[in-house]
Amino acid sequence: MALTQSKFRTTAQLNTAFSRKITKLLRDGIEENGRASLVVSGGNTPADLFNILSRSNLEWDKVDISLADERWVDNTDDASNEKMLRTQLLINNAADAHFVPLKTQHGDAEEAVLTCTDNLQKMRTPFDVLILGMGEDGHTASLFPCSEQIAQGLDLESGNSFIAVQPTTAPNQRMSLTLPALLNSNQIFLHLTGESKKEVLNTVLSGDNALAMPIRAVINNSDVELLWAP
Repeated sequence: MALTQSKFRTTAQLNTAFSRKITKLLRDGIEENGRASLVVSGGNTPADLFNILSRSNLEWDKVDISLADERWVDNTDDASNEKMLRTQLLINNAADAHFVPLKTQHGDAEEAVLTCTDNLQKMRTPFDVLILGMGEDGHTASLFPCSEQIAQGLDLESGNSFIAVQPTTAPNQRMSLTLPALLNSNQIFLHLTGESKKEVLNTVLSGDNALAMPIRAVINNSDVELLWAP
């Protein structure tokens, strides 16, 4: 398994190139299978990318979109990844895409694991494109090294697609795809910006303890393409 790196001088250059790459992969998926699937991460980093991607010339009605993880808050809450997606990606041409949300009406994420698992059946797998981010602690999706659930989330033999997570260093309960579900992707991207994230990545690559920095589990078990800009 390998990490390939594509570095750009500016985030604007990164977002333009990345959008074209994603569009091509989704178009190829539609041509090959009739539909394509895109799983994305939330946070601030991908917002501008999503806005550019939303304007791509693509048969968006044949694209299924979901999230790698979600905070267990209402979808109108500013902390909601779904809210960000609806304002930045599921607009313009991409408004025609089929969105599969993670947040349900269940009060506790643990109660929603089976529902999220059933809903995942509405998407074609392996995912055509998976876009991951990374936290300063090396977490990805909501697989936090501080959580009691981390070993279960990284268990390749668990047979589970989702796990409810309660981080101790970040607010809100979460729903997250597990490591085996994340790895069930044709193309995995790691999208990072800023020097501090590059320093964290250097630490990630200098060790092998996945429980300490969970993004290592993805890199160690799959080919991953890094896209980074200062």
